[in-house]
Amino acid sequence: MDMNTLLPIIIQIIAGIAGGQAVGAAIKTAAMGQLPKILGGAIGGVGGAAILGSLLGSGAVDPAAAAAATSGLGSALNLNNILGGAGGGAILTGILGAVMGAMKK
Repeated sequence: MDMNTLLPIIIQIIAGIAGGQAVGAAIKTAAMGQLPKILGGAIGGVGGAAILGSLLGSGAVDPAAAAAATSGLGSALNLNNILGGAGGGAILTGILGAVMGAMKK
């Protein structure tokens, strides 16, 4: 697997875990352990970034600008990966927290 393919996924996972940890800390009633928050955040991060990327679309891109952006970390640190990852991780962790809280009752 190429590093240009792997780096955006790593960014999405890290952003998703950060979003999942934030929601897990905010929702004290669910009493979730670390493993559900990490897994929910990581899976939600990749899914959220994919959904946001498909909603925003790629649009028309200048080939010269695309070549410059894909050289290095710049292409992985974009809005789709960071905001989509954090939002998706937060949403999925919140859903998991609500389900786990409802199952304990």
